[in-house]
Amino acid sequence: MPAKIGFYRLSRAELGEALAGAGFEKFRAAQVFDAVYRKKIFDPQSMPSLPKALKDWLSQNVEFAEGRLAGNREASDETKKYLFALADGKFVESVLLEAPEGGGVRKTLCISTQVGCASGCKFCASGLRGFIRNLTAGEIVAQALPFVSGGGFEFENIVVMGMGEPLANLDNLLAALEAFNSPEKFGFGARRITVSTCGLADKIERLADSDFPYRLAISLHGATDAVRGKIMPINAKFPIERLVAAAEKFAASNGRMITLEYILIKGVNDSFDEARALVKIARRLHAHVNLIPYNKVESLDWERPNAARRAAFARILKEAGVSHTLRREKGSGIDAACGQLALRENAPR
Repeated sequence: MPAKIGFYRLSRAELGEALAGAGFEKFRAAQVFDAVYRKKIFDPQSMPSLPKALKDWLSQNVEFAEGRLAGNREASDETKKYLFALADGKFVESVLLEAPEGGGVRKTLCISTQVGCASGCKFCASGLRGFIRNLTAGEIVAQALPFVSGGGFEFENIVVMGMGEPLANLDNLLAALEAFNSPEKFGFGARRITVSTCGLADKIERLADSDFPYRLAISLHGATDAVRGKIMPINAKFPIERLVAAAEKFAASNGRMITLEYILIKGVNDSFDEARALVKIARRLHAHVNLIPYNKVESLDWERPNAARRAAFARILKEAGVSHTLRREKGSGIDAACGQLALRENAPR
């Protein structure tokens, strides 16, 4: 049986051509787009105004939801983790994070781009079993669909910061983000989408040379090569100077503030010398620093620094005038570090 067409890669014109090739009127493509992207209906059999023959053809030939919600875990701090089952029996996960904002609550959906990961960052559960495969554009989009309805989106922001290295799956990532952002599709604002990378400098340079309207976050986690090299193997290929130069180029072309993600690990990267080195990088890039307490991963020995140490580290940034956030602990009760829940499901049984 031939593979289904991935809907979220299609423009309205491309869908029209596919329908015409199957013997249907091209104008039906506009009706399908309206059903999916405006009315948020993802089952062809429920799409209004379509003849039954077309509903059946769409069901048989076009994939609208490349994954299904298979479970969830919820923490008392309003962090919710969701497990998605893919067609080949693999699993990925997304996380819905809630944070107070202006008297209300801001919800951010964190989504994945790969099953497993080849980057091998030492703090991360996603790479413990290595890289398995890239997600399709539809599988990336599918992680958001349970939180999308006719009333709109149940989240205000999207961060591509879950399982996998997004820039190692760049073509599928860009197709998925285009489905979120395009005015003829979901129309989700580019300023509300952030892509996080472990530091693939060559891909960051490629983004700098393209029309990439989204925000960029860099998982730094060490401000010197000596420290970052212990945490992130990618530093051997793209040391800090090369990475920061690529980030400078991106910031100049994109015009938006870069975020530097920095997971604080006790006795590894929480020294005050490292904080001062981080200040220099943040100033050079005019970047915001997001300090994150380490989330314990089963089978890894690292721990988070205590609250006093975290506050002292952050104080060095504050006194230097560096824009920063010290994130409070979230999700530790539900294995919220990237990949922990899916790691258990993907393990051989």
